[in-house]
Amino acid sequence: MGLIINKPAPRLQMDDLLKQLKIPRGAGSAGIAVHFGGPVEHGRGFVLHSAEYQASGNTMQVDARFGMTATRDILKDIAQGAGPEQRIVALGYSGWGPGQLDEEFHRNGWLTCDASPEVVFGAADDAKWVAALAVLGIDPLLLSAEAGRA
Repeated sequence: MGLIINKPAPRLQMDDLLKQLKIPRGAGSAGIAVHFGGPVEHGRGFVLHSAEYQASGNTMQVDARFGMTATRDILKDIAQGAGPEQRIVALGYSGWGPGQLDEEFHRNGWLTCDASPEVVFGAADDAKWVAALAVLGIDPLLLSAEAGRA
């Protein structure tokens, strides 16, 4: 599974989500965008966040820098200003069938780099793609739509 981290959901803010879930809104939720996490299960929510936040055994540690929580507790904590320092709230996710992602890699369908909090949380949504390419030392103006092997 994966999450799209640079695509805010149109016209949906954290306060709207909290209202729908009947979670009291607080100062911590103001102005937080909700992202389109992917085309699978739009009604399912995830919060990708900095690793310092732990939700009573409900947080999956992705690595030393990132955690992911998918329970209402984190939304309550964010609303009250007690949530993770850095976060992306997303509805839906991206998923692949057995072997599908491997095949996409084999066909050069993906360009990957190591995740960094600076890119994931620090860059503006419309700048994340360029920031990720910069990690690889790639100028997006030099990319071609054609793929191949040397």
